Amino acid sequence: MLKIEHLGIAVKDLNASIDLYTQLLGTPCYKVEEVASEGVNTAFFMTGESKVELLQATTETSPIAKFIEKKGQGIHHIAFDVEDISAEMKRLEALGFELLNATPKNGADNKLVCFLHPKTTNGVLIELCQNKG
Repeated sequence: MLKIEHLGIAVKDLNASIDLYTQLLGTPCYKVEEVASEGVNTAFFMTGESKVELLQATTETSPIAKFIEKKGQGIHHIAFDVEDISAEMKRLEALGFELLNATPKNGADNKLVCFLHPKTTNGVLIELCQNKG
């Protein structure tokens, strides 16, 4: 794993949260994007070498809607940048980590992504990210 790519934060109101994080981080949001397959709208901020991703549910059945219903707004996941997501998935699965998807899938911000089940990572949802480019 190369670095923390981003922290994912579940929010109820994306526009209000963009305003809040613009003030908090002292930098503007650089991208807003819908990820229809996950039922979310996202907004990204750069902070140093890492990013903050805000996630708002677009459907009542999306993972973000379920997360907010159960736990409220807050940190949803930590994403790590990887060079070769398929190799990293194989390595982690061989070590006993449970993958939530068997193959990399398209994510926000031009990434291929895979999530690790929190029951195998001390309760933290981990996302692996690889640039598509």
